[in-house]
Amino acid sequence: MARSQNLFTCIIFMTLFMMAMSRRSSITGEKINSNWFDAHATFYGDMRGGATMGGACGYGNLFEQGYGLATTALSTALFNNGGTCGACFEIICVNDPHWCTQNTAIIVTATNLCPPSNHPSANWCNPPLRHFDLSMPMFTRLAYYRAGIIPIKYHRVPCKKHGGVRFQIMGNPYFLLVLLYNVGGAGDVSNVKIKGSRTSWIQMSRNWGQNWQTGISLVGQTLSFLVTTSDRKTLKFVDVVPHNWQFGQNYQGNINF
Repeated sequence: MARSQNLFTCIIFMTLFMMAMSRRSSITGEKINSNWFDAHATFYGDMRGGATMGGACGYGNLFEQGYGLATTALSTALFNNGGTCGACFEIICVNDPHWCTQNTAIIVTATNLCPPSNHPSANWCNPPLRHFDLSMPMFTRLAYYRAGIIPIKYHRVPCKKHGGVRFQIMGNPYFLLVLLYNVGGAGDVSNVKIKGSRTSWIQMSRNWGQNWQTGISLVGQTLSFLVTTSDRKTLKFVDVVPHNWQFGQNYQGNINF
């Protein structure tokens, strides 16, 4: 009798193990680590994608900047006052077999805020809830659109971007505002320093989202940057912006995280 129970237990274990291995392979192709967290997800817009601007993160046209529809707005609990802008997340639909598509994961970049709401039926982005507001095309890769809202698990993943980090110069001669985008690796920038060809390194401060500012005039100077992401990795972009730069232009570094 004990031998039969042991055999039965072994069969159950192997079955569950093979199911887990199959699920792991079909979702990510590599081991799913233990740092997955529970949240919920909804969608905005329609299958054409809805909003294409970066909203509270300060990004411009998401298609022109390479983000496309693989983006998400974050609830206040995840947005971190804009500090999480640019971070990448892998998301799976869980615990809802009636609505979830099977063995599917998406990877999205945080580009906006899902603001809190006073409406009792639309309070998913209110603190302390963790919530992702996806474009409809991304949502429907995880679940049938009629689900409306789904339980998910998510974790941070490295951002894979094409080309170097980009720097868009805005502001005026007395106020320089620099948007950083197309950031790989951790994706979310936590610190920026700027150096003109006639200055030492100047600490910039976060204005909003991934817009960084300084009140020191740097017109007519070649610009370099020290950029640090949330995983404490720092890259130096030397003379990435030429001396004859203009407001409204953007420049691409030759390296990325």
